[in-house]
Amino acid sequence: MAEKKELLFDQFPPVSTEEWKAKVEADLKGAPFDKKLVWRTNEGFNLQPMYRAEDIVDLKTTDSLPGEFPYVRGTRTDNDWYVRQQILADDPVEANKKALEVLTKGVTSLGFKVAEPSAETVAALLDGIDLEKVEINFATCPRKSLVLAKHLVEYLKAKNVADKFVGSIDFNPLKKPLKHGVPFPGDMVAMAKELLDTVAEVPSLRVLAVDSVMLSDAGAYITQELGYALSWGASWMTMLTDAGVDATEVARRIKFNMGVSSNYFMELAKFRAARMLWAQIVKQYGVAEADCRQVVHAVTSRFNQTIYDAHVNLLRSQTEAMSAVLAGVDSVTVTPFDTPYKTPDDFSERIARNQQFLLKEESHLDKVVDPAGGSYYVEVLTASIANEAWKLFLSVEEDGGFVAQVNAGKVQTAVKESSDKRHTDVARRKEILLGTNQYPNINEFAADKIQDNGCHCGCAHNEEPSVASLPATRAASDFEALRLATEAAANRPKVFMLTIGNLAMRLARAQFSTNFFGCAGYEIIDNLGFETVEAGVDAALAKGADVVVLCSSDDEYAELAPKAYKYLDGRAQFVVAGAPECMEALKAEGITDFVHVRCNVLDTLRDFNARLLK
Repeated sequence: MAEKKELLFDQFPPVSTEEWKAKVEADLKGAPFDKKLVWRTNEGFNLQPMYRAEDIVDLKTTDSLPGEFPYVRGTRTDNDWYVRQQILADDPVEANKKALEVLTKGVTSLGFKVAEPSAETVAALLDGIDLEKVEINFATCPRKSLVLAKHLVEYLKAKNVADKFVGSIDFNPLKKPLKHGVPFPGDMVAMAKELLDTVAEVPSLRVLAVDSVMLSDAGAYITQELGYALSWGASWMTMLTDAGVDATEVARRIKFNMGVSSNYFMELAKFRAARMLWAQIVKQYGVAEADCRQVVHAVTSRFNQTIYDAHVNLLRSQTEAMSAVLAGVDSVTVTPFDTPYKTPDDFSERIARNQQFLLKEESHLDKVVDPAGGSYYVEVLTASIANEAWKLFLSVEEDGGFVAQVNAGKVQTAVKESSDKRHTDVARRKEILLGTNQYPNINEFAADKIQDNGCHCGCAHNEEPSVASLPATRAASDFEALRLATEAAANRPKVFMLTIGNLAMRLARAQFSTNFFGCAGYEIIDNLGFETVEAGVDAALAKGADVVVLCSSDDEYAELAPKAYKYLDGRAQFVVAGAPECMEALKAEGITDFVHVRCNVLDTLRDFNARLLK
C-alpha cells in the first residue's frame, strides 16, 4: 500500500508566477495588470492580488517562534488575553459593586476611570477583588497620577500583594496637548521619575503610557499610528535614561494602548510589526532580549462607529477584536456599540463582553498562538507595515522626537490631514460605512436617542489652545449631521423614483438612487415603472414629491430626460440617475443634477438639504 501511495500535487506540474501572471493578463484582455489588480493602500504601499512562497523567502519575520525575540509571533507561548471592561468611577462604592458583578461574568481585567484619587477611593474600588487574579488598570488626570500611585502602592503593600499585582496607571502627559492643543503644565520627566520611584516595589505595575489609541480614534492610518506609537515609546526610553533611570526599568514600565480598526488583515499585521519593531528599538538601549517584550492593550475603534444603524457597530468591533486577539495582544476592550451617542448601558456593556467570550469560548481563538504566521499575505503585510512605520519613526526622531512634534502641533496636523482624507473618502464612498453612506435604513430616526456623554478625565479644558489638536469627529459625523438636519426640518423631503424604459437599468438606478438619497434621511417613493414620463411626473406630483429622479438607460435618456424635465416645469427638483454620454447635451437643456458613482455624495446631499429643508 505504501508503495502505491501518491501525493495529490505530484499529479500537477509546478506553475511559476510568470505563468500565473500571463494567464491573468490574457483573461484581462489587454487591461494593465498593475492598474486593474494591484491595490495601493492608504498606508503607502502596494498589495498584489496573489502571494507565493517566493515572496517570503527573504523575510526575517518567519525565522522565530512565539515567545522568541523579536516577538513578531507573540510575546507568550499561549494566547489567553485579558478581557477588560472599563468602569467610570465617579462613585467608588458603586463602581466597586459593578466591578464585582462583571468579574462573575468572565471579565479578567478592569479599567477604572478616576476623577479624584485618594486612599479612600482606592480602597473602595478594590474592596473584595482578588488582586492576584485580576488585572487592574487606572486612568486619571496626568497631574493626579502620582497621588493615585502612592495610594495604590500603600494599599497593595498593606494587602501583601505588591509582588503579585498586575496592572497599569495611564500616565499620559501628552493627552492635553494632543486632544486640546494645550501644553502639559509640568515637568513630565521629573514627574515620571518620581512615579517610577513610587511604584518600584510593584514590579508588574506599568505607568508610562503610549496611548496611540487617541491617534487611531482621530482618524490616523495604520502605519501612522504605529510609527508615532514607536516614537512615543522611544521618547520615554530616551528622556528617562538621559535622566539617569535604568533602561530596563523604563522598558518594564511602558504600556502601549493601541486602537484597532476594521481593516482586518492589516490590523492583525500591525500588532505583529509593532512587537518586532519595539523589540529592536528597546534592544538598542542595552536592554536584555527578555525585557524587550511589548505589552499591548487593544481598544476597538470609535472613529468608524455610527449613530445610525448602530448595531452594525457590533459587527465592526467583532472583526476588530478578532484582528487583535489573533495578533496576540495582551488585553482587549471592546467599545460598546452605543458609545457614539450615550453612556453605554448594562445591555451594550454585556454584549461587548460577550463579543470577546465568543472569540474564546466558542471560536477557541485563545487556544492557538499566531495562526496567521507563515501566511504569505500576512507576512508580506507585516513587513510592509513595519517598513512604512519605520520610515515615519525615523523622520520623527530626526525632527526632534515625538514630544517636540506634539508640542509643536505637527503630529496633530499630520493626523488631521489623514482624517480629512478619510472624511473625503467617506463622502465619495471610497471608504464605506454601512448604514451611513451605503445601504442606509431610510426610515430610522436617531435624534431622540442621542445623549451628551460629557468628559470624565478630571482636567479643566478652559485654556486657549496654542497648537493644533487632534480631530474629534468620527468618519460618519458629517453624514449624521446631514440626517439630523433632515429630522429637525418641518417637512421631510420626498424623493420619487420615475422608473421607465429598460427594466434592468431602471431597477439598478432606482436602487442606487434610493441608497444615495437615503443617506440624507429623505422619504423614498419607489415604483414598478411607467409607460410615459408624463404619467410618471403626474404620479410624483400627486405624491407630493420634492425630488423626481429619472431612472432609465443611457440610450433612452437623450429623449426621455428633456421631455420629463420640460413637463415637470420646475414643480420639483429634477435629477437624472447616472452619467450618460449625452450629459452635456442634457445640461444644455437646463438639467443640472445627476447622481452617479463619481459623485461626492455628501456635498451633493448638502446642496439638496440647502434647497429643500425649511
